[in-house]
Amino acid sequence: MTNETQQKNDVVRNPDGSVIHVDNIRKLYGDFVAVDGISFAVQPGETYGLLGPNGAGKTTTMRMLSGLSPVNSGNIIVAGIDVVKDNRAVREVMGVVTQHDGLDNGLTVFQNLFLHGFLAGLSRKKSKARAHEVLEFFGLRDRSKSNVYELSGGMKRRLAIARSMMTTPAVIVMDEPSTGLDPQSRNRVWEELAILKEAGVTVLLSTHYMEEATILCDRLSIMDNGKILDEGTPDQMIERHAPKEVAQLRVDPASLRTVRDYLNVREMSFREVGALVSVTGVNGDRPDLSGLTDVEGVRSSYRSGNLEDVFLSITGRELRDE
Repeated sequence: MTNETQQKNDVVRNPDGSVIHVDNIRKLYGDFVAVDGISFAVQPGETYGLLGPNGAGKTTTMRMLSGLSPVNSGNIIVAGIDVVKDNRAVREVMGVVTQHDGLDNGLTVFQNLFLHGFLAGLSRKKSKARAHEVLEFFGLRDRSKSNVYELSGGMKRRLAIARSMMTTPAVIVMDEPSTGLDPQSRNRVWEELAILKEAGVTVLLSTHYMEEATILCDRLSIMDNGKILDEGTPDQMIERHAPKEVAQLRVDPASLRTVRDYLNVREMSFREVGALVSVTGVNGDRPDLSGLTDVEGVRSSYRSGNLEDVFLSITGRELRDE
C-alpha cells in the first residue's frame, strides 16, 4: 500500500473528536418530512452504518451530508467543515459513491478515473499517476483499457468506489454500496471496503442488508420514517432488542393450519415469510416446539437473533418491508 493510499492519522477532527458530526438535521419536501431531527457522530477510521428499509431517509441524509442537498435545519460538520455554510468545501475531503454509479460508458476504466481526478482539481500528471495507483490498489489494472459497458455490475461498483478514492479523501460516503449485486460481487465489494478501513478511511454507508451492516459496521443507527430509532454496535443492538434464539419452521402447505393453531393456542409470536415460519419464545428464550415433532411436513431449526429481528422488535415490521 502506498503512502498516497494510506490515510493519515492526523485527519482534521471536529471539536468533539469526531470526523462527522450531525446535529438535529431535518429535511422537508413540502409537507413531507424525509429526515426528522436526527443526530449522530462518526469517529476517525470508523465504519458507521445507517440501516433501514427503502424510504427510511438514508439517501436523503447522505445527500445532505455530502453537500448535494440543502438542510432545512440543524448542523453538519465534516472534518472541521461546516457543510451547511460551505457545501462545496466538504467535497475536497470526501469521496461519494451514490446508488447510481454515474460512470461514463463511453470511456475506458482508466479514462473514467483520470477524468474524475482532473475535474476534481488534480493536475494531468497527478491524475494520471493517481489513476494507475488506484487501479493497482483495487485490482483493476488488467481492465484499465476496457470500456465501462463491458464490465459486470460488481466490477462497475468497484470502479465507482475506486473513483471516489482519486483525491485520497479522509471520508467516503456510500449509499447502498452493494445493492443489486450477486453474492460473489457483493463479497468482493465488502473486501474492498475492508481495505479502505485498513487504510484508515472513515466510512459512512447506508444499507438495507442486515448481513452487510453486521459485517462492515463498527457502529450503526437503525432508521425508519426519517428518525433514528436506536444506535450502537451490531452486538449491542442484538443484545438489547433481539431474542436469544429464533426457531425456523419449514412447513408444507397441508400442515400450515396445524402449525398456526399450535402456535396461536400457546400464544407464541411468529411470522410467516413464504414457506418459512419464524417463531420467538417468551422473553426471547428458545420456543418449545416439541408438540410439532411428529407433524408431517414440518422441519425445524434454530438460529441466533440478528439485526433483522432487532428491526422487527423496535419497528413492528421487517427490514425487507418497503
